[in-house]
This record gives sequence, C-alpha cells and structure tokens, in this order.
Amino acid sequence: MKKLLAALLGLSLSINSFAQSTIIKYLSGTDKDHTVQWDFFCTDGRLSQRWTKIPVPSNWELQGFGAYNYGGDKDKAHEEGQYKHQFMAGAWTGKRVFIVFEGSMTDTKVMINGKQAGPIHQGSFYRFKYDITELVKPNAQNLLEVTVSKMSANKGVNDAERNRSDFWVFGGIYRPVYLEITPDAYIDRTAVNAKADGSFQLDVYANNLQNGDVIEAQVQTLKSVNVGQPFTVVANPAADHLELKSSFDKPKLWSAEFPNLYQVVVTIKNKKGAGHRLKQKFGFRTVEVRPQDGLYVNGTKVVLKGTCRHSFWPESGRTLSHKIQVMDVKLMKDMNNNAVRMSHYPPDQDFLDVCDSLGVYVLDELTGWQSKYDTEVGRKLVKETVVRDVNHPSILFWDNGNEGGWNTDLDNDYALYDPQKRTVLHPWSLFNDVDTKHYPDYNGVLKATAANNIFMPTEFMHGLYDGGHAAGLEDFWDLMYKHKQAAGGFLWALVDENVIRTDKNNIYDGYGNRAPDGLVGPHREKEASFYGVKEIWSPVYIKPQPIDKTFDGKITVENRYDFTKLSQCKFKWKLVKLPSAQAKTTAPLTTATGVPAPLELAPHQSGTLNLKLPANWASNDVLYLTAYGPYNEELYTWTWAIKSPAAITKPSAIAGKFGPVAVDENNQLVVTVDAKKYYFDKTTGYIAKVVKGKKEISLSGGPVLAGVGTTLKSFTNRAAGKQYIIEADYQGEAASLHVKWTFATGKPARLDYTFNQTGDVDFMGITFNYPEEKVTGMKWLGRGPFRVWKNRVPGQQFGVWHKAYNNTITGENWGYPEFKGYHSEVNWATIENKESAFTVYTDNKNMYLQLYHPAVEKDPVKNVIPPFPAGDIGFLNGISAIGTKFQAARQMGPQSQKYHLTGEPISNTLWFEF
Repeated sequence: MKKLLAALLGLSLSINSFAQSTIIKYLSGTDKDHTVQWDFFCTDGRLSQRWTKIPVPSNWELQGFGAYNYGGDKDKAHEEGQYKHQFMAGAWTGKRVFIVFEGSMTDTKVMINGKQAGPIHQGSFYRFKYDITELVKPNAQNLLEVTVSKMSANKGVNDAERNRSDFWVFGGIYRPVYLEITPDAYIDRTAVNAKADGSFQLDVYANNLQNGDVIEAQVQTLKSVNVGQPFTVVANPAADHLELKSSFDKPKLWSAEFPNLYQVVVTIKNKKGAGHRLKQKFGFRTVEVRPQDGLYVNGTKVVLKGTCRHSFWPESGRTLSHKIQVMDVKLMKDMNNNAVRMSHYPPDQDFLDVCDSLGVYVLDELTGWQSKYDTEVGRKLVKETVVRDVNHPSILFWDNGNEGGWNTDLDNDYALYDPQKRTVLHPWSLFNDVDTKHYPDYNGVLKATAANNIFMPTEFMHGLYDGGHAAGLEDFWDLMYKHKQAAGGFLWALVDENVIRTDKNNIYDGYGNRAPDGLVGPHREKEASFYGVKEIWSPVYIKPQPIDKTFDGKITVENRYDFTKLSQCKFKWKLVKLPSAQAKTTAPLTTATGVPAPLELAPHQSGTLNLKLPANWASNDVLYLTAYGPYNEELYTWTWAIKSPAAITKPSAIAGKFGPVAVDENNQLVVTVDAKKYYFDKTTGYIAKVVKGKKEISLSGGPVLAGVGTTLKSFTNRAAGKQYIIEADYQGEAASLHVKWTFATGKPARLDYTFNQTGDVDFMGITFNYPEEKVTGMKWLGRGPFRVWKNRVPGQQFGVWHKAYNNTITGENWGYPEFKGYHSEVNWATIENKESAFTVYTDNKNMYLQLYHPAVEKDPVKNVIPPFPAGDIGFLNGISAIGTKFQAARQMGPQSQKYHLTGEPISNTLWFEF
C-alpha cells in the first residue's frame, strides 16, 4: 500500500510538473488553400446587401465582392465587410483566452457574444489581439462578429496605406484568425538578443506572476537537445519585464550563408511545478552599421544583393500560403539574392520564418509611401511590428516607412521593443549613416560611391516590363561592389503584381504600368533578367572571357561569399557536341565530364581554377562549367563556345546534280542553282524572293544597312568560272554598304558584305524582310533561350535552342521566353515558317540576330521601348540598350551607351540554305 501511495504521489507530482504550452485554436483557415467558410455581408459593390458565405482568410474582391482599388486611384471603394462565425469553446475555466488577427484591411471591430472585444484596430498589415477571457462562454457555442471597413476612419492610416500607396488595396480578413488559450499566469512574449560572441539576453514579458515564481530558460538545438545549463530569474510581479542572461561558448552563428537556428524554452515555475511554457526560435548573430565603413554581420562586412517583395498572388491577393512563401525565398536564393526588402508592409509571419530557416537578410518595413501614419496610430503599429518580428535573426533593419512616408516621431520607438537596437532606415534618404537613395542613375552611383556614407539603395534598377533589373546591372554592380562603403542594394521588384480581376472576366490587371515590374510574373514565371541577375550576383564569380587558341583550361575565379570558403563549394565541367541545324533534336551530346580539384579561397579572394581538361577538348563544341554552393545548390553554369562560327560545317548539295548556275535577266535578275531560284530587284539590288521547287519563300528587302537610309549606286552581276556573282554598292549619309552574293552548285548562297558608318548609333548591321504572319518558330545555335539587350547579355547559355512564335509582351502576358527581339552570339538560325524553313549561317563571332519588333505595351514608357531596325530579320554587329522606368538607357552606364563609329569598315559573311 505504501508503494502504491508513493507511486500515486509521484504520478501526481509528475502531472503537476508538466508545463503547459499555449493552445492554438484556429477559427479561420490557415492560408489561401485551407480556409473556413464564415457568414458574410458586403455593404456595397458586387454581391452586396445580402448575407452569404466567404472563405477566411481571403481578400473579398478576389471572392467576387465589393470593388477593386489600386493605391492612389480616384474612385475609392468604401465598402464594409460584416463577418459572423460560431465557435465552440472548451472547458477553459481558469485559463486566459485571446483572439488573434494576423492581418485585416483595415479598421476592424471585433464582437464576442454581442460585446466589443476592445478598441477598433486601425492598420492593415499588423497582428493584433484581444483578451476575451471574460466574454467567452466555456463549453458552449460563441458568436464572433467582425466588421471590417476598407476605408479607415483615421486619415493617417488612409494616407499611408491607400491614398498614395503603390500597390493594390485589398479589403478583408486576409490572414488567419485564431484563439490562444494559456494558463492564468502566462508568458505573453519574449525578445531575444543573442550575439555572435555567445552572449545571450532574453526579455520575458509575463502576466499574473506571483511572488515566488521563477522564470527558467533553456537554450536548445531545434532537435530539442539542451545547449548549456538552464538559467533563471526570480519573478517580480511589478516589473514590466524580466531579463535573463547567459553566455555560450562558440555557438553556431546565423547568417544568410549558414542560417543556424536555436530555440529557447521559457517556463514559469513555482512550488507547484512547471506552469506556462513557450518556445522561441532565434539565431546567434551581431549586426553593426559602422559609419563611413559598411554593414557588418558577425564582424564580417557583407554586401546585400536584394529584391523588394510584395506579398501577392494573382488569384488570392495578399492571402498566401506556406508553399508560396517557400517558393519566393527559394526563387531569391536561386537568383543568388541574399536579401529581401519587405515593401511596403510587414509580411506574413511565415515568410520571416522561411527567411530565418533558408537564410535571407530582411529589411522589415512599416507601411507608408510618400504619406505617413499619424503619431498616435503609428506608435501602436510600430509596437505591433517589432513585438511580432523582433526575434527573427533574418531582420537586419527596420524601415520607418518609405519615400517620405516617415513619421520621424516614431524613429526612436523601435528600440523600445528591440533589445538588439537594430538601425532604423528611411528608404530613399540618408539617415543613420546609411544612404538609401532610390533609383540613382550611373552618375548618381559614381557620386554616391565617392562619398563617405554607407551606400545601399533600397530601390534601384526599376524593372518595368523588360527594362531594368539585369539591364545595366553589371556596370552598376562593378561600381557598387568595389565601393569601400558599399552595403549592396535592392532591385525593384520581385513580382509582377497583376491581379486576376473577377469583375472583368478574369483578365490580368497591373493597373497600367504601375504593377508589371517584377523579375518574375504573377505566378512566378521567370523573365530573362532573372537569369542575368543570377550570373552577375553569383557568389562564385567568373568574368566571361571567350575561349581562344591560347586557352589552357585555367579560369580565374573570385569568391564573393562573405562567410563561405571556396573549398566548401564544388565545380563540375563537361564537354559537349551540339546537333546540326538539320538535326531533329536540340539536345547536346556529352563527351566528357570532370571535377576540378578543390580550390581553397577565403571570402573575397581570387584564384585560378584548373579544370584539367582532356587533350582533345578543342574537338568539342561547348565547355560547360557549373559551380555548386555548400548545400549543393547550383549557383550558375557558364558556357563557352569552343569552335568559331566559320568552322561549322554548312550543308551542301551534290555538285552537278542539278546542272550549272543559270541566269535569267528580264525585269528581275533570277539566279538558278541547285533547283532554287533567287530573285533580285534590279532597281534596289535587294533579294525579292526565293523559289524552291513549288514553294515560294518570301525573304525580301535586303540586305539593308540597319538604321541608315541609302541609295543604290551600282548593281552588277557576272559569271566567275563556275560561280555567279552579284554585287551592289549603297551610299547613305555618313555610311556605305558593299554587298557581294556568290552562287555555286553544291553550296549555300553566300553573302559577303562590308559597311562603314560614322557617328553614334543604337545598332549596326543588315536586315531583311519576311512576313511575320508566316513565321511559326525558330531554332538556333547561340545564346538562349531569352532575348538580350546591349546592356543585358549575361544570363544566357550557349547551345542549340528552339522556340515557337509568340507575341509575348513582358509583364503583360507571360509566354516566356519572348520570341521577338535580339539574340546573342548566334552561329546559325533556322527560320521556321508556313512556306519552307530556311537557315542562315554566319562566319563571324558575336553576331546578333534580330527577330521582328517586340509589341509595345498598352501603357508604354519610352525608356523601356528600345529602338529596332526597320527590317524584320537582322544580322547585327551591335544592338540597342534598354532603360528603366525612370532612366533612359544613356543614363545607365558604359554598356548602355550608343556605339561610336569612326568609319572603320566592318565585314561579315552569311550563308543562306533554303
């Protein structure tokens, strides 16, 4: 009996000592894919004035209610959404019950069983909660009623969030709603300051503590393995918060490259045992802004390679999912970003969790774009932002609004809740020793980098449509990266914010040219600039250099990591042969592969990587080299052409099979060779068409000197042994063109041409015409699969590519890669069409192929509509650059300038196989 009593007593003590974690009970769903139907009444607009159902969380416009608004529009919708939801309460006597809203736009009134839970919450992007312990009926059904006003009753909230905001304004309860059930004495929140030296401070905010209570903290790995000993502080019920301190020897540090996380388990204890318990993830790391020096993480200077990100999905607005949060962070990491700016509001909590775990530096931002919150509301929202987000090691800075949307009265409020005392920024301004100037042109970057301030533009390279982003980035980055005080920058923006309009037959709407400015489309379709950024920002950096006869298999490599040794990365190379133009495949044939010996390079050092290629490497067509990061993620694959274009074998017919070259001269000059007839207009000297058997191929109107009006000065034709030669000379203002066609049996038609020009030009070369409506696709050997601009060549791979015809407009429809535009390093191209496909070869390196003229956007901006030659298909030695929304190409640096020609002759050779 004594043993039994002892056992029961031990069991009782054991039960009493069990800690109690917070119970979470969701009243809504958890994300866009997991929702709960609530009763809903919309006061105005679509589907209004009747009770129906709506999924929660969601934005009501996307569910067919109310009206759409973009920030700053004149027709502001004033609808309210009225929600009702019944929930069953448990046996919660003696517990505290809180209702939590993660985000609601905007003024939100909460009623429990007919009684108001607390003051109306104002501010759309912030977590807020009410203590509803006294309003809830235990073991019974309870009625939750919520009224959400899309327009705030507070002018400052409207100004900051909608009257001037540069984003869609979506109404509704768009983030989860849930109950938190805790013991009566509970830990409300914590704030961690864990430094790189292992020192650890924990601020604990607890309520209803009693004399004799103790707060205990135990640091653990994420697998719940204890790190060090527990440490405690005796409760002081009158204190605002309690501070616990400890230190740890050589903890694993958190950085974007090595996102090492820990957790701290915090428990209220007393004579009765363990009470409320809370787990909080954190990372050991130290962030410093060293004036006139730079940004340091864990004592190492870092450079942020960032993008600005809106929380957005086209079918669900601001209501996202864990899958989307992970997708976006992985997209950034894939693009070799190491940072993200939360523009222009705090994101979902889950997104920050993903940044912590996968490793991305964060700028967390209070809403305000050229307008600001008033001080009374702003103070509450700063507190809600910092209290929710303070423990994320990924957050390096707080942004107090954006572009003049700063209420400077709030600058010192952040530190009230942040024991790390993170630096507060004013994006686009010089504040707290950091110059965050927005959209500098190249000269602006030169001036900024000549100054002594830390330079970190929080928006630059505005990527409207196909402009900006990677266009000009190489020149900008060369300046910024080498600047002693550089801290990096943030591209605008990650995502095209084109919403699917449920009120307009589900069209995509980017509100003109306000929202289609992402590196990826609304469903994260990758644009060409994505790959350009990936190459330019690769932490293993290789400056592209063409392979020539002197190549010895050694490549200069720079380690642009901040914490990673190059020996923690690995490389693989392969040699491949490529299919011919006549082959039915585009797949390369790998002939050899290899892994170079590891190269020991500390961060920010350069060295030479010896590939140790086989002796016959030069017999192949392409060399591939791939770098992998410490987690085996592909950083970038570089490709180099090995053979020159002239070395590529051109197809040939059987000589003499069709008889000698024949010529017919009447109104037109007709040359017949190998059963093909080439028609020339004797008044212009241009080819007029080609007839192959019964098929007419409508190639005409060239060669024309691109961008230059010329006059035919001479046109001659003659036999030269078994060949037939046609020559033409053209003269234009400050330009001339000499053309020579050579026809011979068994060979493609050969075109040799020489031109010279003087002056500044956007492009140079020759063009032809071919009806666009007859084109169906193209296959080519060159860089692909995306088009390029003069100032955005990086990011494309050398190989054989194919794409069907499309008329994609970047940022308006997303059938990537775009068909029309410039293509680089083209060796040959087959134009597929409804008549008969034909292939054009070049003997010259670095030839660009122009395909037609990209369609102009519905809401065009001149800077991102580069000039094109008048012809349809061009073979060019130089192409035009593209600007950004705010800068013309000429303002974007050396690569973005026009070509300055001095009259030196330029000669090329093309072969036409019909």
